[in-house]
Amino acid sequence: MKTKRLVVAGVAAMALAGGAGTALAAGGLTPPAAADATDTGNGRERPGKEAAGVHMPGRAAADAVGPRVVRPYEPVEIGQGAKMGLLPEGRQNYVVAWDDYEEAVEQAKSLAGDSIRPNSISGGMGVDGDDVLFTGAFRTDTVPARITLRIGTGVEVEADMLRLPGTPGWGTYYHDAAGAGRPQETVEVTAYDADGSVLADLAYEPSPASR
Repeated sequence: MKTKRLVVAGVAAMALAGGAGTALAAGGLTPPAAADATDTGNGRERPGKEAAGVHMPGRAAADAVGPRVVRPYEPVEIGQGAKMGLLPEGRQNYVVAWDDYEEAVEQAKSLAGDSIRPNSISGGMGVDGDDVLFTGAFRTDTVPARITLRIGTGVEVEADMLRLPGTPGWGTYYHDAAGAGRPQETVEVTAYDADGSVLADLAYEPSPASR
């Protein structure tokens, strides 16, 4: 059985919100509050309100598909044997589980409270050797049309997104980077609206102790 290590970014946002509403479950059981501190990246959150109106050339609305709508608790395969599920309990409450998905969901139901601030984004990594799985949540006034990740000066890649029905005001994203190896440079995550304006972004450094 593979052992996954979860590296959570955006910690400053979680602390400022005063809660651990987001349940990121490594192996289906471990929320971020229980993660080893040496596995935590140094997040630098830049809320979308400060970046509002920033337009990125070449971001065509036709390329923007937005999040996939899923049912509460629905297990979604996100790569490398992991499942992601969004919960209606709490706020920005979701799980990423490699093992017992149902148990992870039951544990997460007791979590509540904002884990990230309005118009912001969180991020983290599940790492197993050279396999990396990026996950996180967004909380924005406008539903993102697309979310991208960039490692250092590398190519910007598209992440997949999920949200609950209606207008929950938040959702999640993920990107399967199997075989890419642990990032050695700054990880940048950016949420865009349909016309290419930046809604929220986050930059964090991989933890040196975890490399």
